[in-house]
Amino acid sequence: MAKLIMDIIFDNSTVISESRDGTKELFIEGIFLQAEKKNRNGRIYPIDVLKPVVEKYIDNYVTPNRAMGELNHPTSPSVDPKNASHLITSLKLEGHDYIGKAKILNTPVGNIVRGLIEGGVNLGVSSRGLGSLKEGTGPYRGSKVVNRDYHMVTVDIVSDPSAPDAFVNGVYESVDYVIEAGVIKPVNVAEIKKVRNLLYKKKLSEAEKIANAQSLMATILKFSE
Repeated sequence: MAKLIMDIIFDNSTVISESRDGTKELFIEGIFLQAEKKNRNGRIYPIDVLKPVVEKYIDNYVTPNRAMGELNHPTSPSVDPKNASHLITSLKLEGHDYIGKAKILNTPVGNIVRGLIEGGVNLGVSSRGLGSLKEGTGPYRGSKVVNRDYHMVTVDIVSDPSAPDAFVNGVYESVDYVIEAGVIKPVNVAEIKKVRNLLYKKKLSEAEKIANAQSLMATILKFSE
């Protein structure tokens, strides 16, 4: 099962103003993603895990101008265009860091970001993705290591990077996600476990076991639609 992982990377972005055809455009630039370094949530992204994922994201989203992000992390593993605040225009690997640049959009939420920046608020960015974690060994001992099933969703702008504990664990306790044929689907693990446990109760008749198995499949299908 893949967990929703959210990690604040930096809180000192560079703000850039560029004029194009007489129109002032606002960008932020800085470290958007980091590999081989324990972050504030105690997680490490190995470079051999992060690099192919980011390269795929660049090809599928950044290059065709589809790499939208939101203000603060929403309760979803996908980006809602109506809440988009910025467009990631570049991601370049330097050492183990991905230096990113994002254009602040002329959208309702983007204008909030613009107002915050112009008002002197120090914003940061935070990655959002799906993946599983494992206990680190060797040089990663004492950390949670992101596995090769990691799927990058986007990099969001966050309003309170000085308080990373607001994103404790970066997961939803009752909802996991599966990636099936490229489609992200929620699975209510608590409900599935509840039904599944019925199958292992003693003294059940064959008819009861079949009924419970059917209930389990119905529950899985319900939360995977």
